Amino acid sequence: METRLDRYQGARENKINQLKDLIEESERIVFLGGAGVSTESGIPDFRSGDGIYNQESGLAYRAVDVISHSFFMEHPEDFYDFYRRKLLYPDAKPNKAHKALVRLEKRGKLSAIITQNIDKLHQDAGSKKTIELHGSVFRNHCMSCGKKFRLDYILQTTGVPHCDRCGGIVRPDITLYEENLEHDKVDAAIKALKKCDLLIIGGTSLTVYPAATFSQFIKHDKVVIINKSSTYLDLSAKLTIHDSIGDVLDQAIVKRRTPEQIKKDEKLIAKNEAREKAAREKAKLKEKG
Repeated sequence: METRLDRYQGARENKINQLKDLIEESERIVFLGGAGVSTESGIPDFRSGDGIYNQESGLAYRAVDVISHSFFMEHPEDFYDFYRRKLLYPDAKPNKAHKALVRLEKRGKLSAIITQNIDKLHQDAGSKKTIELHGSVFRNHCMSCGKKFRLDYILQTTGVPHCDRCGGIVRPDITLYEENLEHDKVDAAIKALKKCDLLIIGGTSLTVYPAATFSQFIKHDKVVIINKSSTYLDLSAKLTIHDSIGDVLDQAIVKRRTPEQIKKDEKLIAKNEAREKAAREKAKLKEKG
């Protein structure tokens, strides 16, 4: 008797097969990802029940207010207290989603990864075509003289980090609330979207501007949504999968076998078939005897 679990697994497998087909028939794929891509690496997202916005900030302010330009300028000490505790995960490692996208890029099918994340995990996994819309915590600069600093400098200091050259405040190269995104990054993202023949959106609730509006730049209806919660594009998307983005991409973007592996597998199959044939013939002779 078929159970609800059987039906769910069957529907899930069917959707993953649909995604495989869409990937195979596409040549210029763009992946648009959000915080949900990195949660499987141990980095919390912002809006879920366990997300940063729903955690105690440890300050007398809401988390959403702390990561704003005005708060940073008025309360840099409190900003950095929160920033080091809640937004820095230097030991995080790429997960199955990041690695699957690397495989897709190596197959020559991935035109760009447009990420809203600031953790550099796509690059750590090996992706070369990444557009970091909101910047990266691994890049920092002095607001006075422009000197650049690595993340280690932020981690090794306490309180507000100051430039070792001029004494100015060092800030991370990330886009805070109330700040505009860098025009060249937005332009690069829109350019990739206009040329793509498949847009895969994953790990994002599509509530943050301008990423929430990026689908308007594509010239087709081939949009795939992979997210645990619903988005405003679910009903209009070509395919919607409410599941773990890591599991889905890992299964949909299978690692291609090399010619050597194919030959090895064919030999193994032939050997097993010969063994089974010999066993059947032996059984027949035994029956006759």
